[in-house]
Amino acid sequence: MTTSYDFDRFLRYDELTSWLQATAAAHPELMTVESYGHSYEGRDLWLATITDTSTGAHDTKPAHWVDANIHAIEVTGGVAALHLIEHLVTGFGSNPMVTEALRTRTFYVAPRVNPDGVEWVLADNPQFRRSSVRPWPWHDAHLAPGLHERDIDGDGTIRNMRIPDPNGGWMPAGDDARLMVRVPAEGAPGVQRYRLLAEGDIVDYDGFTIPTPAPPERLDMNRNFPAGWGTGVYGSGDHPLSEPEIDGLVRAIVARRNICGYNAYHTSGGVLLRPSSTTADSSLPPVDVWTWKHLGERGAALTGYTVHSVFEDFTFDKSDTMSGAADDWAYEHLGVYGWTTEFWDVIQQATGKKGGNHIWYTGPTDAEQRAVYDWAVANHPEMYADWVPFDHPQLGPVEIGGWNEVFLWSNAPGSMLRAEVQPHAEFAVYQALCSPRLEVLHSSVTALGGDSYRVEVGIANTGWLPTYVTVKAQKDRLVLPLVAELSGATVIGGSARQELGQLGGRLDLQFNYGRSDGTPDRTMASWVVQGAAGAEVTVALSHQRAGSQTVTVTL
Repeated sequence: MTTSYDFDRFLRYDELTSWLQATAAAHPELMTVESYGHSYEGRDLWLATITDTSTGAHDTKPAHWVDANIHAIEVTGGVAALHLIEHLVTGFGSNPMVTEALRTRTFYVAPRVNPDGVEWVLADNPQFRRSSVRPWPWHDAHLAPGLHERDIDGDGTIRNMRIPDPNGGWMPAGDDARLMVRVPAEGAPGVQRYRLLAEGDIVDYDGFTIPTPAPPERLDMNRNFPAGWGTGVYGSGDHPLSEPEIDGLVRAIVARRNICGYNAYHTSGGVLLRPSSTTADSSLPPVDVWTWKHLGERGAALTGYTVHSVFEDFTFDKSDTMSGAADDWAYEHLGVYGWTTEFWDVIQQATGKKGGNHIWYTGPTDAEQRAVYDWAVANHPEMYADWVPFDHPQLGPVEIGGWNEVFLWSNAPGSMLRAEVQPHAEFAVYQALCSPRLEVLHSSVTALGGDSYRVEVGIANTGWLPTYVTVKAQKDRLVLPLVAELSGATVIGGSARQELGQLGGRLDLQFNYGRSDGTPDRTMASWVVQGAAGAEVTVALSHQRAGSQTVTVTL
């Protein structure tokens, strides 16, 4: 089965699988699809590899990695990953930047890291979870006393329940009884007040209290990575890589040593987030911070998203930091620049102004919520429902209605999806084209008399980033040196295999105040060999990140 898809809806797993396979079949010279592991419930974890195979295999070129949907409800990220694939395979041959990127680089795209959780979210009778569907930390999946979200009225959406309560924290807006607003600090004498609850059942209801326990599935797979694992962060799992989805992801990335950049697609907020999550910029290598900001300037220009350090801008309590996240792991353990893209800012759509980072801690202000409500009523009325009476099995008479929160506040409505994700494909191409790239720019053979010759090969990094990518990687020796190896003749007085260190990139010119460039991006490999005149000698060049090249010369 092939799938027609206009990036205006969220695909269930089987349809996503069909679309990936059909797209690869339509572009066999550019794209392959493989499974890099299996989810907790046994689904294949798909990886698309996209490159122009006529110019070399995927692992001979520097690469950029993108993944999405590690968090179950953040399904806009998965649409963005699929759109990136479409952008690449349809842009090859017509879009000069895409064509150059696929000719010289590779893209690895994992569009659904957490297929089990997404299936729960997109089901006809949905269940919303932060991440994995595996019960944790209790393995019997018991329901603790209190409220547990589910689609209790069977309409396919989880909304809110409102219960009249003279001490409740919510009341109808003065000019629109459908919209619930916070009761002010001084109270609201004479106004009907309500208590708002997520739609769901109440386990072991005592008739008075309604605890809100975490669900049986409490894992956050974006806290299961090894970087800073388990340092006071709840949901991080039994140990680093304890979850099959993250174990498979990390192994897939580490096996592809040509990866030079990393981007995880999430929602929401309309921001580009960068590491560190745990460390101030002042404690990171200054060149790395500068480079992140420089890359971010281009990202902001292309996408309209603002750029932030997680620690500096999005950590409410600097003594209580997030850790174990993918982008931190990519930087700290691999030494590449990692990003987390948080798609969709509904407040900006409604007001024309960015929602602040207070959304992460206190939620929207009353004014922001009202603006979003007015915008939704005018443009997407299905996103806010009337309050409808319902006979709740534990609470008795309640009303169910309000926001379709997951598909408005956390994700873009279907009609807006393509426009929301489209610019981010260009940012991915830009990041890929910034990577280091190994090229042979010079080769020569000089006769020394008899059957002796000098063979020289001039090697350059023609990319913007240095071959080691980050200063972090250089300092921690995370990247192996450039290797040149000669075959086809006998090397005299030396080794056929030479380790040539690392090469700078055009980035180095940013810190060249004297405007005398020199050649930090170049090196010369030289051998004295014995061989027959007319014999062909091959020099194989390889760098785990910057790619591989071969050159053949004749003695």
